[in-house]
Amino acid sequence: MGRPMEPQPVRPLLFTSRDPSDKMKELTDRLEQGIRDVFQSRQYQEYLQVMAKFYDYSFNNVLLIAMQKPDASLVAGYAAWQKQFGRYVKKGEKGIKILAPMFRKTKKEEGSRETVELAAEQPGEEEKTEKILTGFKVVSVFDISQTEGKELPTYGVPMLQGDVEGYAEFFQAAREISPVPVSFETIQGEAHGYYHQIEKRIAVAEGMSELQNVKTLLHEIAHAKLHVMDPDAPKGQETLDRHTKEVQAESVAYVVCQHYGLDTSEYSFAYVAGWSSGKELPELRSSLEIIRSTAREMITGIDIRLPLLRAQKKQERKNENERVYHRNTGYQKMGKKTEGKDVRVSGEDKRMHKR
Repeated sequence: MGRPMEPQPVRPLLFTSRDPSDKMKELTDRLEQGIRDVFQSRQYQEYLQVMAKFYDYSFNNVLLIAMQKPDASLVAGYAAWQKQFGRYVKKGEKGIKILAPMFRKTKKEEGSRETVELAAEQPGEEEKTEKILTGFKVVSVFDISQTEGKELPTYGVPMLQGDVEGYAEFFQAAREISPVPVSFETIQGEAHGYYHQIEKRIAVAEGMSELQNVKTLLHEIAHAKLHVMDPDAPKGQETLDRHTKEVQAESVAYVVCQHYGLDTSEYSFAYVAGWSSGKELPELRSSLEIIRSTAREMITGIDIRLPLLRAQKKQERKNENERVYHRNTGYQKMGKKTEGKDVRVSGEDKRMHKR
């Protein structure tokens, strides 16, 4: 293993306005510009080409995946991993069950439809046919963490390094604004944390830096506040796709971190770009007001709790110092009482010496 990276100094942002709302707008504007800059990278274009092969899933399938493997990030079928990505499912891995649509194709003709066998499709025939949904079947998919083989192109999202001043109090303040319980646990694969849609809890991966812990927690809190899935919701109800959810959560985490002088720009810009489905980033633009209001709500909650936690910590340190002082002075007094005095030996001690 290489040497751990030294904590990086905070790079403070200079605002042109003192108004809180204007500052929030400046932060989200910088976020949007930073992500636009990422889009110019050739490496990012290669990344998008691969990501385009992963399909968005329906509300029901997202719910099924969340129930079976909440930390899943990229899923595909057994054969798809081999043929499209050069990766193989590890021996003994269990599939994630989802529902796959079944279609039949019909040939478009004047006033009539003729069923066309899927295997008989010819080049250019797509324009002359249409798909008709006939039902669903249960299939298995596997998360990338369940596979091995050829590395997929990534758009550099290195784990954040560095310490956070007053980390314990800040993390606790963030924890207290979470609408669901938070815990640390060992997470397999690349995920740094997740919000469990079914059990309504947040998990943060063990063994990360203080800065990564804080950023991950804020990201998952944003999910818990904005993206609660209701299994009893009416079928077909409009829901956000996964791209938009990740863009919103990471953008909120970025704004909150930057507000407190924690620079996650390099990480957040690449993360949001990696989840974007287009260069114009419609998910970010359409979500800016949601991002701003959620970030403002979280910052307000942290601001209320942080001074109280810091005062509590200060009082605990004071109490501990007093206990140490009294303990030490007590030992000194006991020492003075025994100086120059005859210490009598008990009868039992005398008998022990004779033996």
